[in-house]
Amino acid sequence: MRRPARLPLEDLQPVLLEAPDPPAPLAWRTLFGNDHPVEIEVGFGKGLFLVGETQARSEVNFLGIEIERKLQLYTATRLVKRGVRNVKLVKADGRLFLRDCVAAGSVQAVHVYFPDPWWKKRHHKRRLFTAEFAEQCERVLRPGGELHIATDVEEYFGIITEMIAQSTKLRVLPPPTEKEPTHDLDYLTNFERKARKLGMAVYRAIYERGTS
Repeated sequence: MRRPARLPLEDLQPVLLEAPDPPAPLAWRTLFGNDHPVEIEVGFGKGLFLVGETQARSEVNFLGIEIERKLQLYTATRLVKRGVRNVKLVKADGRLFLRDCVAAGSVQAVHVYFPDPWWKKRHHKRRLFTAEFAEQCERVLRPGGELHIATDVEEYFGIITEMIAQSTKLRVLPPPTEKEPTHDLDYLTNFERKARKLGMAVYRAIYERGTS
């Protein structure tokens, strides 16, 4: 797939977001200019999920969090070229951003797709999913809100699901049905496309925050 030529920084500004300094919870209405529900993707990579969802669901606001600046700008270019405006992208550590900048009970869904498994034992501390991160996902969800997870690493999937079960009161829902893509952009993420074209299994889970 051809890499899109990056637009000038000033053209990307409508979708770029600076993390609050000092950290403080974001006011979604102020940020997006409306009261539409908000969904967050932590670790959006090259932005395929956001490209598809922001165009398909204009009635939802999306916030993407990514620790790498080059991926923030790459994805911003893809979104701006498509005229997408219901999205903001922030360069930040997702673990800290959820904790410090997202108000409790303010989000309709959190999406975490193909997080880096950090294979080496000495690097496990870099993994996105910790007990605290699982707790923060639960905290920011509104009642009835959902946490969506996917990975192609079975061992890491087991660690994640066990951590959620032990650290939160989120209720597991039936996993989503794996759809057959109709074209090369009709995948959840670039990682899903690569895994499925190689014939690898993808492990998925959805959790719901209770309404009481």
